[in-house]
Amino acid sequence: MSFTIKKPVPRRAALRGVLRGGVVGVALPFLDCFLNDKGTALASEAPLPVRFGTWFWGLGHTPGRGIAETGPEITFLEECRPLNPYKSYINYYSQFATLLDGKPGGVHFTAWVAARTGFVPRGREITEPTLDTIIGDKIGAGSRFRSIDVSSTGDPQDSYTYRSGGIRNTAEVSPVALYARIFGPGFADPNAAGFKPDPAVMVRQSVLSAVMDEAKDFSKNIGNADRARLDEYFTSVRQVENQLELQLQKPPPNKACRVAERPKDGPLGVEIPTLVANHAILTKILAMAVACNQTKVFNMLYSQSIAKSRPPGQSFTHHTLTHEEPIDFSLGYQRQCAELNVVSMETLATFIQAFLAIREGAGTLLDNTLIYASTDTNDAKLHGMDGIPTMTIGKAGGRMKTGVHILGNGNPTTQVGLTAMQVMGLPIERWGIGSMQVTKPITSLMI
Repeated sequence: MSFTIKKPVPRRAALRGVLRGGVVGVALPFLDCFLNDKGTALASEAPLPVRFGTWFWGLGHTPGRGIAETGPEITFLEECRPLNPYKSYINYYSQFATLLDGKPGGVHFTAWVAARTGFVPRGREITEPTLDTIIGDKIGAGSRFRSIDVSSTGDPQDSYTYRSGGIRNTAEVSPVALYARIFGPGFADPNAAGFKPDPAVMVRQSVLSAVMDEAKDFSKNIGNADRARLDEYFTSVRQVENQLELQLQKPPPNKACRVAERPKDGPLGVEIPTLVANHAILTKILAMAVACNQTKVFNMLYSQSIAKSRPPGQSFTHHTLTHEEPIDFSLGYQRQCAELNVVSMETLATFIQAFLAIREGAGTLLDNTLIYASTDTNDAKLHGMDGIPTMTIGKAGGRMKTGVHILGNGNPTTQVGLTAMQVMGLPIERWGIGSMQVTKPITSLMI
């Protein structure tokens, strides 16, 4: 139970301490003492920030196993059942179209580009910005990073966010490097203009420990509820530090182990257990960064459009399996591909849970966020470009109705993007090029 503080506590960007001779800052989430009495706005009556993010996975769903093609209720089928606990925060969009205007469709490319940029490319060239950068230009001010882009695959080029034609935002792929980026920019060496902290030293010496003296002083001036939330936040930071510490330790000798040749079928880190584990820890750090207002825009890629993810010990990637695995006629679909599709949705569920678990004001971080989750194809085996699964997740600060299945009836997929941009406060009346241009958002979802 919290109590009224007679002396207001100022909103701080970070608690500061000294680590390895340099200054380090740890940002704070929005505690009650920074908010109004109802927990719905800052103490200055400025609204809580609304954040926007994207989440991408490759190869969609197996037809007929993702969602029942009825509405407006969402009925998740086998491959999407991991999302059932979060159904009330999700809008699902199906039966939307990619209108090519006579251009040849590029498999695993054209559809996601059209949905994210509003135009159908000719060949492999991207000439328009993705919607996350458009939104970032509007809402990104006031946070340290205009956007944070992350990929679970281990390849920084696995990023589907573009500022303009040919200018791709590279992704952060290392949990240690991402942690250093979020918690390390306060480091300063007065004798070196280009000093960069060693992430290994940061983890081993603990950024959190470096600010604990100031944190103790800060805790004296806040209420019991805020003190409990601060302890909860610090516990999460410490858990991440402990996980990263394990990654930095040399494993014990193992005579049975022999160094294998480097895989030639994709970047390191695409075996499913490694991919999922990296996604989980990157997600924790990213959610902290968003909660602490280090960024208002973020992008997470779980697997590429031509998904190179693969089960342990198997040479076939997910993408290869969609073409090579025979249909199990007793089931009517490709069994192993369907299992990998379930893993994708399980991983999305962990992403959603990370934002739902962070309390913010009278609700959660997910209440103040809108996540655009998309993929590259409808039926990966046939390279379908229409009816591509798309979701928005989160309530966008109360601006978005959720728990609805929207049937597009052949409307361009850009209608979803226009809706997201207007929900995020952009003064945009139309979006897209050619037949993909739309002027009407999905107003039934907008509050």
